[in-house]
Amino acid sequence: MSTMNISLPEALKAFVDEQVSNRGFGTSSEYVRELIRRDQERLQLRGLLLAGATAPVAAEADGAYFASLRKQVGRRSRA
Repeated sequence: MSTMNISLPEALKAFVDEQVSNRGFGTSSEYVRELIRRDQERLQLRGLLLAGATAPVAAEADGAYFASLRKQVGRRSRA
């Protein structure tokens, strides 16, 4: 694992220390790693949403479409 040193103003350091204490992280490094993972997930989701927004329409999202989705989900939950 690589090491990275980060300088923070005292107010931000106090905030990080509080989050570590209150949210059950063992160290400030664990907290920062979690923040980075969440940011990666957010960026991945944003990319997927943008790709979906620019993709051609595959089917009209009408009542029948959503009924079909509910039926598929129902089958998967029973399996």
